[in-house]
Amino acid sequence: MCNTVQRYFIYLAYDGTAYHGWQVQPNGVSVQECLMRALSTLLRQPIDVVGAGRTDAGVHARLMVAHFDSPRPLDTAFMTDKLNRLLPPDISVYRLRPVRPDAHARFDATSRLYRYYVTTAKVPFDRQYRCRLFSVPDFDRMNEAARTLFDYTDFTSFSKLHTDVKTNNCRIMQARWDRVDEVTWVFTIQADRFLRNMVRAVVGTLLEVGRGKLTVDGFRGVIEQKDRCRAGTSVPGQALFLEDITYPEELFNVNH
Repeated sequence: MCNTVQRYFIYLAYDGTAYHGWQVQPNGVSVQECLMRALSTLLRQPIDVVGAGRTDAGVHARLMVAHFDSPRPLDTAFMTDKLNRLLPPDISVYRLRPVRPDAHARFDATSRLYRYYVTTAKVPFDRQYRCRLFSVPDFDRMNEAARTLFDYTDFTSFSKLHTDVKTNNCRIMQARWDRVDEVTWVFTIQADRFLRNMVRAVVGTLLEVGRGKLTVDGFRGVIEQKDRCRAGTSVPGQALFLEDITYPEELFNVNH
């Protein structure tokens, strides 16, 4: 008997303000839960969704990727439209894309890119999407420290404690601060994978450098000690955006 189950990657964006993160939680609404409910309603059977990663409470995604199995082939444009009608206004589906049966949104991702936005002024319209700084840090010194991230692979110092991962090794591909306008700066970081809470801990520790509380060599020392207690405080989640995820093109070679 022919198996008609088809796996799809779903590309979506969300404003994380109202959610307890991506992952299903016992005591709060999650993006994953909303997506599974919408898919299950449209496909008329329980549908599991596996995301490319977890975003924490309040964190946003301009691009998240997840996979699910459909009991039948789908008209992807029609399904995208139906999902957007069913999902709340703060979750939007860009597209559905058929993939190979063994394609995995999390394990097959080759890179992920995040951006963290800070502002040195009080702007009412930015308060949900920027971290307010009450003094201007030394961004040149912070960029000098950020460049040292390329020299390491073990980022235990920037990981949430007691996670279930087998390794704390990550390969950093980009890490830099750029000026957006007179009062706004953005930190862009790309890696093959990230640890829980890693980006917010890195930013918090770089801000210690920018405020003169930590030297560039001290920043290296934080990484080398492999101790979360040595790193800076994690910055708030509302200014963090998951921006991009990349995959090998062969995942999309699907024979119909």
